[in-house]
Amino acid sequence: MQKIDVKLTHKNYPIYIENGLFKKAGSILSEFLAEKKVIIVTDSNLSSSYGNELLQSLRADKIESEIYIIPAGEKSKSIDVLTKLYNSFAGFGITRNDFVIALGGGVTGDLTGFAASTWLRGTGFIQIPTSLLSMVDSSIGGKVAINLQIGKNLVGSFYHPEVVLIDPVLLETIPNRYFADGMAEVIKYGCIDGTELFDSLKNLKNRQSTMKVIDSIIFRCCDIKRRIVELDERESNIRMVLNFGHTIGHAIEKYFDYKKYTHGEAVSLGMVFIAELSHKLGYCNKDIPDRITILLKQSGLPVVIPEMEPKAVIDTVFVDKKARTNDINLILIKDIGNVIIEKFPKDKIGGHIYEMLNN
Repeated sequence: MQKIDVKLTHKNYPIYIENGLFKKAGSILSEFLAEKKVIIVTDSNLSSSYGNELLQSLRADKIESEIYIIPAGEKSKSIDVLTKLYNSFAGFGITRNDFVIALGGGVTGDLTGFAASTWLRGTGFIQIPTSLLSMVDSSIGGKVAINLQIGKNLVGSFYHPEVVLIDPVLLETIPNRYFADGMAEVIKYGCIDGTELFDSLKNLKNRQSTMKVIDSIIFRCCDIKRRIVELDERESNIRMVLNFGHTIGHAIEKYFDYKKYTHGEAVSLGMVFIAELSHKLGYCNKDIPDRITILLKQSGLPVVIPEMEPKAVIDTVFVDKKARTNDINLILIKDIGNVIIEKFPKDKIGGHIYEMLNN
């Protein structure tokens, strides 16, 4: 079993990575959950399989447990679903001393983590990610949130789990589209941290070859995020680099009402866009966006920016969390493994976005 320790000023927690770990989840978690109530939050795609399996595992270890099922999809990161989740906590009698387990992908983890962080001002929280995207990114680092009509992840908090359990075997059953979805975040790490990961990904021509080394890929991505989060837990500076491609990606997701593109697909498009913008502004050579585009395309991700009304995209970008009153921080790329945080006046960046979307 591989272990990564996340060490923060106010708490530490482990990330465990092992093939077949999910089968042992009940016994591993028993030390955290003894004499406590537990609600497993999972989505409608997982409830009859992994959800029931985990529920039975916990009950076999004499842990008082229930399961709450949310609709699958980004739309569940909403105030309406959050309110229903709070009601389930109340109905089951969840106290500050009890636990909530997020079993699923990024949507489940974000929603459940935010609910746990705000229920009674904080109850116990555990992450068991089931998608590649959540294994390498969203289950780690403590950022939890829900969406509003005007933008993504605008209501949230920093709230870390007590433990993260990652079982790469769970990836064997996910559809190809959602495997590629997670690869977008893997490629993001390759773009922001050295050249080793990016170069190694070029040799993985398909899902089968990637799965042969997926545990080491997951470990590498988690460790990169661990190091950055330890330096800047609350995203005041260096942690912003983890959002490479995300500012435009979130705007694309919202523009198409979270229906046309998955999160990873939108981030793929966002990385292409921001790499092209980096070249346009003189931060990198033309080969950098070309190399990123080739790797994204090899992983089955979209790379052609869709037609969009520029003003709608710009308006969404300007309510991004990295925006200020008159300016916005963007993560631009200088070279593979070398990104930079730059502050720009909103009118300047708005003009560039408008021009690029009208080409």
